[in-house]
Amino acid sequence: MSVVEEAETSSVTVSLVVERPLDEVWEALMKPHGAEALLGEGGQLGQKGEHWAASDGTYGVTRSFHPKEQIRFSWHASEGAPRTLVDLHIRPDGDRTELEIVHEHLPREADAEELERHWESALERIESAAS
Repeated sequence: MSVVEEAETSSVTVSLVVERPLDEVWEALMKPHGAEALLGEGGQLGQKGEHWAASDGTYGVTRSFHPKEQIRFSWHASEGAPRTLVDLHIRPDGDRTELEIVHEHLPREADAEELERHWESALERIESAAS
């Protein structure tokens, strides 16, 4: 994990290497259970500009969608919460796949340790979805 603090905001970075080829990980992520692994129950990935919402109250908009490379989406922790940005990078690593999540523009009052655990769990759920 990495926490970077700037003047007004901070970011959290987590990563995981999945023992599956990139194509399999991407395919799993594009299915409903894979999208929910990342976004939360009820969350569905869409193309750039599409809104998503999870049953836990988190919601946002897909900002960038590059198949088998990167998905960037805004992320609000709850209704009225500040907009933050989440970047999922997907990279081949031989027969494995590296997943990295960077959650940026976190307000100073954000609990970075809690968000680290949240995104580590999301990566583990994506790994399970690809298995």
